[in-house]
This record gives sequence, structure tokens and C-alpha cells, in this order.
Amino acid sequence: MIGPEENATSSETTPAAAGPRPSGLRNPQAAVRGLGAGTLALEVIVLLLTIAPLSVIAGDRSGPAITAVLVLAGAAVVIAGCMKRNWAWGAGTAVQVLLIAGGFLHWTLAAVGVIFGLAWAYGLHVRRTILG
Repeated sequence: MIGPEENATSSETTPAAAGPRPSGLRNPQAAVRGLGAGTLALEVIVLLLTIAPLSVIAGDRSGPAITAVLVLAGAAVVIAGCMKRNWAWGAGTAVQVLLIAGGFLHWTLAAVGVIFGLAWAYGLHVRRTILG
């Protein structure tokens, strides 16, 4: 049986008393990198799927809008592969800003940019929460 003295010492060694609670992940950096890369990969798929509707509904302005989609999709692929680098998170944020700015070419680019900008902001929040 555990006496009151032993019980008091065992409660002092719990993780809650030791400091902030760990995330519970075996490799938190890899999990966060996967989140960022997965978000960018999904964005690439959606961007490439917007080419067909853009060619129909953008009319005369479809050329610059499709070029912007292809450039941003290519940049997102490269950034997703470089998520181990510290600059990749800033570059991913820049892709979201540029996609929203693409709304000057066609409003659908801004709509996709807002949706993925919110997803990216959530990813940044999760990164900050897990890694500190």
C-alpha cells in the first residue's frame, strides 16, 4: 500500500507538474512538416483542377489566369518538397498571398486563395501550438 508520504512525492513527478504538456507525437517536427506538405499538395490538385473551368469562364483573360495557376502550382510543389527548411513556411504563406492577389486576373483565383489561405493559417496555428 502507498502511504500519504509516498503518494505526495509521486504526484510531484507527474508531467503536469514538470512543465508544459508534450504533444504526444513521437516526432512533432515530422508531423508538422507533413501537415504543411499535405496542405500544399491538396492545393496543387485543386489549382490544376481549376484550369478547365478557367478556360471556359475567364474568356479573353484565361491565358494570364491559367499561367498564374501553373506557376503557383509549380511553386507549391517545390515548397512542399522543401518543408524541412525554415523558409518553406514563409514561402507557403507567400503562395497564399499571391493566389489571393490573382483575384485581379479572375475572381475564382481569389476564392481558392481565401479557402487555402484559411487552411494554411490553421496549419501555421497547429505548427505554433505543437512546436512552440
